[in-house]
Amino acid sequence: MRLLIIEDDAVAANYLKKGLAESGHVVDHAADGEIGLDMARSAEFDVLIVDRMLPKLDGLSVIEQLRGEDDRTPVLVLSALAEVDDRVEGLKAGGDDYVTKPYAFAELLARVEALARRRDPEAAKTKLVVGDLEMDLLARTVTRAGEQILLQPREFRLLEFLMKHAGQVVTRTMLLEKVWDYHFDPQTNVIDVHVSRLRAKIDKNFENPLLHTVRGAGYRLQA
Repeated sequence: MRLLIIEDDAVAANYLKKGLAESGHVVDHAADGEIGLDMARSAEFDVLIVDRMLPKLDGLSVIEQLRGEDDRTPVLVLSALAEVDDRVEGLKAGGDDYVTKPYAFAELLARVEALARRRDPEAAKTKLVVGDLEMDLLARTVTRAGEQILLQPREFRLLEFLMKHAGQVVTRTMLLEKVWDYHFDPQTNVIDVHVSRLRAKIDKNFENPLLHTVRGAGYRLQA
């Protein structure tokens, strides 16, 4: 998933961004309400995580403006304002969920992922299967023919994207944008290196290869 955190506390934002990235998500950050609103308008996100007390434009105003523009992106309000009236106000402004600070990261992550599943039925899938290759998105495990395969976070994200597009040709541009969050070509072999490592893990010790290079086009995962 691609997530946007709108939070002015740099320490809190970095902690949250690090945790979400380690959980396999692409995360952007805005340090004030105006920048956050512009970013939310200019790119597609699966979930927005919005603090209430922001400089330049407060969090509820950000949400209200997006809802007024018919932007239905799920919003999780994150705030130290914890009274019942505060939570009600956040939900009435257009928030889909409300988490108070301090929070348990595991709970926040579960709520973010639940919001994404509610929006996208495809995201409700917790297991991906291509041939004898299986990925459990909740346990974050991968097995092939019952044998567990250990992947680094980036390799997991790469394989997840390939499995969700099984049978399709996935281009380098698609991978750069969706797996690395690059919107430009870094002119490196980063994709080739990671695909090579992934192929060694999921294909090397098995008779039938699943990850194929489509010369001049990209890659395809297919049983």
